[in-house]
Amino acid sequence: MDSQENILVSENAASPVEEKETKVEVTAEEQVPAAAKPEAEVQPEATAQPEAEAQPETSAEPEQAPAAAPEEPADQATEAPEAPAEERKVYTTKAEVLERVKEIAHSEDSPQKDEVDYLKTVFYKLHIAEREAKLKEYIDGGGDPEAYQIMPDEAEEIFKAEMGVIKERRQKLFREQEAEKEENLKRKLAIIEKLKGMVTSPEEASKTYQDFKALQQEWRDIKSVPAEKANELWRNYQLYVEQFYDLLKLNSEARELDFKKNLEAKNRLCEAAEKLADENDVISAFHQLQKLHQEYREIGPVSKELREEVWQRFKAASTVINKRHQQHFESLRAREEENLEKKTALCEQVEAILAEEKKGNADWDRLTQSIIALQSEWKTIGFAPQKMNVKIFERFRAACDTFFASKADHFRAVKDTYKENAEKKRALIEKAKALQDSTEWRSTSDKLIALQKEWKTIGVVPKKLGDQLWEEFLGACNKFFEARNAAGAGQRGEERQNLEKKRDVISRMKAIAEEAGENAQSKIQALVEEYNAIGHVPFKEKDKLYEEYHSVLDKLYKDLNISVARRRLNKFKDSLKQVAERGEAALDNERARLMRQYEQLKQEAQTYENNLGFLSASSKKGSSLIDEMNRKVQKLKDDMQLVREKIKAIDAENAAKE
Repeated sequence: MDSQENILVSENAASPVEEKETKVEVTAEEQVPAAAKPEAEVQPEATAQPEAEAQPETSAEPEQAPAAAPEEPADQATEAPEAPAEERKVYTTKAEVLERVKEIAHSEDSPQKDEVDYLKTVFYKLHIAEREAKLKEYIDGGGDPEAYQIMPDEAEEIFKAEMGVIKERRQKLFREQEAEKEENLKRKLAIIEKLKGMVTSPEEASKTYQDFKALQQEWRDIKSVPAEKANELWRNYQLYVEQFYDLLKLNSEARELDFKKNLEAKNRLCEAAEKLADENDVISAFHQLQKLHQEYREIGPVSKELREEVWQRFKAASTVINKRHQQHFESLRAREEENLEKKTALCEQVEAILAEEKKGNADWDRLTQSIIALQSEWKTIGFAPQKMNVKIFERFRAACDTFFASKADHFRAVKDTYKENAEKKRALIEKAKALQDSTEWRSTSDKLIALQKEWKTIGVVPKKLGDQLWEEFLGACNKFFEARNAAGAGQRGEERQNLEKKRDVISRMKAIAEEAGENAQSKIQALVEEYNAIGHVPFKEKDKLYEEYHSVLDKLYKDLNISVARRRLNKFKDSLKQVAERGEAALDNERARLMRQYEQLKQEAQTYENNLGFLSASSKKGSSLIDEMNRKVQKLKDDMQLVREKIKAIDAENAAKE
């Protein structure tokens, strides 16, 4: 006969004490206590039948339920489901968290895992927020993100040290608790053996009653045992206790009184369990239910006809709480799985960005903004399942770290190039400054123009520095050219004479403006050369004279230049026949002369165009000078075209002879 049958038979058997009407007062406290509650939580949806008032079996709590563990979390802060917040203090600074951690580390009280985990999570949230705020402040202040360095945090080092102390204390406490549980198991097994000996001697039951009560009290005084042994230990204890009661010659009145007291106590527990259904905090309700189950175990039996009814009522109330508890963690697990999917998608996006080709700074800046946006989105997503939470975070962080490391390498190379270009430009500035006070106008002008050409061949530097270097270089060039221009100014009287001379030239130009003869071009050219040979005029008259002169000259060029150029080319072709009669060598010499003339015109045009690149049109003076130089460039290009046509004519003459 198994233990269930033994218990039921013993409960129904007539007590020998009833036959002799011996009255022994037995209080509720002297009834059979249950075994100490196993550390594992009550299994939801318990369906096992009670074994002579046996309590619902317990088993390991759901996977996500908060549970104490001897191991501390890793030093790196990780995301984990938050503990119940009903009495949780809100910390706003790392100093507050650190103070509480120190209290726990050096207190004689046992560290509570929930609170330690909560403190670690809060500390690293504040730590990361503080670090990001410093980086933002650095960037907003104009700092280079790639040059930013994270400085060691003394508070973090202290925090890690104190957490290490807590970890050692908790591990030591865990070992001590495990050793104590093993010792308690041995003591309770010894009690069961003593009870077993008592129930095998029915005739001695009454004599050993006080010893039996002492063993009951000793059993109550012994606390936790290993969780995997708790249920079996309690069932064996309950078996022999009830067998002893059946053997004990109690009178009927005392027995009924005990049953009544036990029924009242169990009904109170049933009511308490039913009220837990209205508890808003599911976790708190679940833990309160565990305590009620522990109390239920320690209450003795009730009358047989009410035993099943009371148990079913308590079981039904427990099932409601267990279902809510299970649903809570199932919902939590579902949200965590969804969060894992979202975080996996973010990892894949960062990894895709890593694979993209980056052609320049613009690509790196654009992709950096994308990475930052993904990091911000990551922060809005809750925890992933505990087994994957650290792994998925490490995957995301590794991808981000790889991106920013590659970006740092790229910009480090760019900075080296910028630095090299800046050094080259500074060297040109030093050369320009060395020439800025020179009075050798011709040779120094050529040198400065050469420096300006070389400047254009140097690569870029950061805009702010580039503008600064350019202003410094241009300032040195301008100082020389302004001094050169000032040195050419004559006396006031001479300038007035030059003014009259130039006005006379302009008048003669106007006189031949209507001429279309073949000599018009040569006359105009002679007047232009005469005009250019005249020195400076008074500064106040310069712009007005300039505009009048070029107005006339532009009209002459517009009306005469194309037709005259054609006539000049035709005249050259006619004279070319005479040259050809002198022999092939004469044609070659003429062609070589034209080539030299062409190169001279080309070089002169390039010089003017180069100078145009350094002139500013913001002032009236600058605008006039630009217009004049543009006209000269166009005139030179027209002359170059005429020379090219003459060369082509020589080539055609040579081809005809062959």
